[in-house]
Amino acid sequence: MTTNDTSGRLDEAFERLHTTGPERLGRLSNHAPMVVESLAAHGQAGAVHRWLDRYQDKLEEFPDPVAPVTDADWPEALGDIRRAADWIAHFTRALAERPWRDVLADWWPRLLPGLYGAATHPVIRVGHAVRALEAEENAPRVAELAHALGYWAARHRPVSGLTALPGAPTAAESLDAVPAVRAESWAYPDRLAVVRALPVWADDVTDPGTARTRLTELVRAATHRYATHGHGEETMLVHAATAPNAVLRTLDALPRTLWAPSLHAAWTASAAVTAMYAPAEPVDYVPPARLTAEEVVERALAHGDEHVIKLTDTALDVGDERALAAALRSVELSRPLA
Repeated sequence: MTTNDTSGRLDEAFERLHTTGPERLGRLSNHAPMVVESLAAHGQAGAVHRWLDRYQDKLEEFPDPVAPVTDADWPEALGDIRRAADWIAHFTRALAERPWRDVLADWWPRLLPGLYGAATHPVIRVGHAVRALEAEENAPRVAELAHALGYWAARHRPVSGLTALPGAPTAAESLDAVPAVRAESWAYPDRLAVVRALPVWADDVTDPGTARTRLTELVRAATHRYATHGHGEETMLVHAATAPNAVLRTLDALPRTLWAPSLHAAWTASAAVTAMYAPAEPVDYVPPARLTAEEVVERALAHGDEHVIKLTDTALDVGDERALAAALRSVELSRPLA
């Protein structure tokens, strides 16, 4: 049911949001660009500004620049959130000079190893920006890609030194095999730091077409899993599905040689989130009603929580009854947006 917003409301929303920063309180991501793109993509462009008005108190001003990021010194600025404005300016310049797909292709392999930063929100924001650009290319959407890539560069965080554990043939079984980790803090960076071992899955895939198929399988499995495991942490476990889906959405804009590495990074991210927040036991879940996709979107919008809307967006991409049940489960578990 994805539709292209021809009303201009999405582009107005992007322009409104580009005066705000990528985070608030020094650690929480600005979800608004991702949510408004989700709403516009699913026939809810008329609700974009009303939702933004509800979210307004969670927005902060755009950060101050420090020093320009250059082609010569960019590695030193990678992963430095203090340089967020500098990175966004760098990508704004790059995208003014070259087609957006060329810029994305150059930077994707540089940024991909660090997609774990900021709870995977930067790569998710890139996935939404790419979908918007593929629907219509214009200045506000190119600017959104600059903001998304800049945020990713500023929050770039690699994960290395993981011990490979035995996996399973399917994505669902491999997610079941992920060992849970526990940390004194519930915070994402502290939990990510104690992830030391993950099952391998699809690690032998090199063919681009197979990589797409397996990535699609992963998104479906992680979305379905939320219905029975989302109570482990109703917000953070959303990203086990939305992060790999952001990667999947971006594949067609990338050279095919990058598809298999993208699959491998997406699996590690999904598995790591699963390890950090998985509950002790799953629960059986039967949705309260059998709803159409349009009705699920309406429930998510009425609820308003940004993660509920984004998981619903991914569930609609998956498109089956179990995925819609996962979206309804997120409505039940999450606190509504005030």
